[in-house]
Amino acid sequence: MTADGQQNTDDGAVTFVNRFTVHASPDEFERTFVDTAEFLGEQPGFLRYTLLKHVDEQNSYVNIAHWRDVESFRRAVSQPGFKPHAEALRALSTSEPNLYTLRQSFAVDS
Repeated sequence: MTADGQQNTDDGAVTFVNRFTVHASPDEFERTFVDTAEFLGEQPGFLRYTLLKHVDEQNSYVNIAHWRDVESFRRAVSQPGFKPHAEALRALSTSEPNLYTLRQSFAVDS
């Protein structure tokens, strides 16, 4: 980390960002999402996730999931057990999934 709090990194970790537009009950979507997150949480290389709900657009969500590496992510979503979870989420929403690598990070010391 540099003196100004900025960090450049290339440790192989990836971040999966998926924007959801829910066309069902938000509560039902969130319950279904928990089931998916529990499945993925058991997969090697999974680190953590955050599900965010838009402040003004009540049917808009963003999932941010961190993985040790791209291979772990791809292996997890290719597991036969993942397919029912993906289908359940697709029945309740549309999504825009993308995979990213961290290039820079900045934090203020408190």
